Amino acid sequence: MATGPTVEILTGVDAIPAETWDELAPPHDPMWGREVFAAMERGAIGPDAYAYAVVREAGRTIAILPMSAVRGLRLEQVVGPRERRMLAPVSRLFPNLLRVSMLFCGNFLGQGHVLSREPLSAPVAELLVRTVLDHARRNRLGTVVFKDFAPDELAALRPALDAADFFHVPSMPDTELPLGFGTFDDYLAALPAKPRRNARNKLRKFHARDDLRIEVLTDFADLVPDMLELYRQVMDRADQTLDVLDESFLHALQRPGGPDQRLVACFEGDRLVAYLHCLFRGEGAIGARIGLDYRLAHEARLYHNVHYAAIELAIARKCRHIRFAQTAYEPKRELGCELVDQQYAMTHVSPLPRAVLRLLLPRALNTALARTLAPRS
Repeated sequence: MATGPTVEILTGVDAIPAETWDELAPPHDPMWGREVFAAMERGAIGPDAYAYAVVREAGRTIAILPMSAVRGLRLEQVVGPRERRMLAPVSRLFPNLLRVSMLFCGNFLGQGHVLSREPLSAPVAELLVRTVLDHARRNRLGTVVFKDFAPDELAALRPALDAADFFHVPSMPDTELPLGFGTFDDYLAALPAKPRRNARNKLRKFHARDDLRIEVLTDFADLVPDMLELYRQVMDRADQTLDVLDESFLHALQRPGGPDQRLVACFEGDRLVAYLHCLFRGEGAIGARIGLDYRLAHEARLYHNVHYAAIELAIARKCRHIRFAQTAYEPKRELGCELVDQQYAMTHVSPLPRAVLRLLLPRALNTALARTLAPRS
């Protein structure tokens, strides 16, 4: 007699066979390599605990949903500065309301997915949503978020999410540059006239300085302290600070069997002054995190030049696309990037906080998104 799907909660990615993960995971998304999740578990990037809802049917694993628990997250840290001012009265009157314990479903550092071979059936979607809410209640995690899912990724889950009283709001889009160019010069030639002139001007100004050079490094463990110093300079200027990378995470990525990665490193003499940390999987690449020395970042056009070097590297590796972080949309549009729409599906396990979040967060997040994406003079 046939039975329906069953689910098991595992507390570490090492409990999932590598061949099972690789069969289900997106083959061209570097942030979904099993080794990246292993490094997240070993690091201290924000979550306090990890779990994986593993769905099986007829003896086969058919779906995996990673979950990350964060206790004591301040919601005003994940919206823009004006939205923080808007939420300030709430923070003063109800200091604990905006300090929440959250369960993030998907990838804490990347685009959200449920790992599966095929679209989720209604019974599997209902089982996953029910499992997520049960896991949140059991671990006293009030707010539940399906983080940064593409709208079509949420489509199969949406009836189950709506039935469980989730609400949907847009999140910050990803930025993706389609590739397929033979050379970096071909990429430059394909840019519209003004971005092409700007790119060549920035490259010319950088190469006019004989004190700066860019190297692509495979082994960069000895540079991790310098990377973190530059990364902190970027984070100190960031509007939103959901995750903060640390030394243990970066060293975990360097362990044997780690992801396919390179460091696009810019040096002033022997001093690291900028980097873009790039990961690769299949035909996909990502410039995952950046660090800049703001002492000379603007004058030397460091931001653009490490991105140009990463694009050239991805073209040489015959990648179909390269993604970048959810920040600095205007310069990334100039690079030729497209915006990739993403959404949050959110709820709270208790009715009153759920009603308050439903009232406050969509307005705050929509306003933050509109201001972030607005062209700047």
